[in-house]
Amino acid sequence: MVGREKELRIRFAPGRCELVEEDVDIPSRRVLITGATGLLGRAVFKEFNENNWNTVGCGYRRAQPRFEHVNLLDSIAVHDIIHDFQPHVIVHCAAERRPDVVEGQPDAASQLNVAASANVAKEAAGVGAFLIYISTDYVFDGTSPPYKETDVPNPLNLYGKTKLEGEKAVLENNEETAVLRIPVLYGEVERLEESAVTVMFDKVQFSNKSANMDHWQQRFPTNVKDVAAVCRQLAEKRMLDPSIKGTFHWSGNEQMTKYEMACAIADAFNLPSSHLRPITDSPVVGALRPKNAQLDCSKLEMLGIGQRTPFRAGIRESLWPFLVDKRWRQTVFH
Repeated sequence: MVGREKELRIRFAPGRCELVEEDVDIPSRRVLITGATGLLGRAVFKEFNENNWNTVGCGYRRAQPRFEHVNLLDSIAVHDIIHDFQPHVIVHCAAERRPDVVEGQPDAASQLNVAASANVAKEAAGVGAFLIYISTDYVFDGTSPPYKETDVPNPLNLYGKTKLEGEKAVLENNEETAVLRIPVLYGEVERLEESAVTVMFDKVQFSNKSANMDHWQQRFPTNVKDVAAVCRQLAEKRMLDPSIKGTFHWSGNEQMTKYEMACAIADAFNLPSSHLRPITDSPVVGALRPKNAQLDCSKLEMLGIGQRTPFRAGIRESLWPFLVDKRWRQTVFH
């Protein structure tokens, strides 16, 4: 379903260009993405935008010119964009997701992860929007995986605690909410530091220097494209079935430590991995991490929702632009 709107466009003709008013098709399903400038938010924006949704993204530091500039801590700004746009669906990707940063800036993290989320949920309820709140596997302590949605959370670090508090806050303010817990993410990054997975690429590439890699914590690296597809499928199912709400889990299904991910990255680009050293002790610095917070995804799978990109294929696509030695292109892709 689409609506018609007038839009000014530039038309080029020999020797001149002119502004003309043209009819454009505007999809009638409206979705608002918070944190649309981030790694996950960009993928979610693209997924909805390419599948016949009228999609608006908002961001803060990197918003212009593509996205709306909205400070989520400004309750009036949040009210205005939601009430002006009247979205059917809001996907709330914005968060402070770096555990060590949260430990160092607890008040700021709580403001964004809890207070702002509660306010987004309240405003979503005000316009009858279905809210998808992105949460984390770090709400679990990692001692008895795999975790179902009904298992009791017990976060080990402040990041997990703020995201769990955020879950409770959005559900209290808006019963028509889906909480989507996901694990460590990777995808098309603007900088390698955007993902705890892609940040390892330099250590993999510079094989003249040995690198210690964690071989203790069990992770399930998940492509942001797959999470974005889950969000869209969940939203479209919800528009047909109002009972779609509550807590859901989604995750890649390849279990890997960071050491194993680094070896897989090396393999994907035909790079050596002998300089990578597995460290099997639990880390002693930084925020505590759960050893294995594997998520049981059967609830979404039973609904026919989900997709999974094989790690080697996904990581090659994500890291290809950051390959230093371009001679490897010949062996990888030809």
